[in-house]
Amino acid sequence: MLQFMHKHAKYFYVFFFLVIISFIFLYVGPLDQNQSPVVAEVGKEKIPLDEYWRAYDRFRNFYKEMYKEKFDKKMEEQLNLKQKVLETLIDERILRIEAEKLGLKVSDRELQEAIMSDPAFKRDGVFRRDVYLQTLRINRLTPGYYESMKRQELLVGKMRALIEGAVVLTDEDLKGLKGDESYFNAIRDAMLRDKQQKLLRSYVETLKKSINVKINTELIS
Repeated sequence: MLQFMHKHAKYFYVFFFLVIISFIFLYVGPLDQNQSPVVAEVGKEKIPLDEYWRAYDRFRNFYKEMYKEKFDKKMEEQLNLKQKVLETLIDERILRIEAEKLGLKVSDRELQEAIMSDPAFKRDGVFRRDVYLQTLRINRLTPGYYESMKRQELLVGKMRALIEGAVVLTDEDLKGLKGDESYFNAIRDAMLRDKQQKLLRSYVETLKKSINVKINTELIS
């Protein structure tokens, strides 16, 4: 299993990115003023240590749930989990900075629809404001702070969609691909996703060269 995970390590970037995005905005820290030490600075953006550890704990629990007793210290080290979580949080900040430079925005309507469609705030399939406010209170978040974070999450999603939308499969890519329709579509979708991942990875790495990133590795060692 460890050999398989190592061989397919390039896919873990996107996996981490997608899952962290779904977690960090509900677990960003106490109240609106975060006094936690800073584990990394991305341009003017800061990544507080408590945000990092919350993201790390969620991923560690995710893997423990997935692999049960097979997930041990050796697998965690093989995955280089601590570093991957930090890299993904940094990449999220970089994409957000670039989205703002490009003038991408999230409208109030888009924000409202995203919040009201979140299953965490629904009961019997219907959004309930009391559940929404209670959930935020439990996580020690004000509505204003959460909505600001949610807007940033959606902004990063728009940036990712913009980058990935530039990817197309050529006839050369599909050359020699055979099989019935369901098989063909599955392989085609996998190939498209692979190209999208590579472009996204390349784009972020290029942006990193123009953005000052400072990391305090001692805080997570």
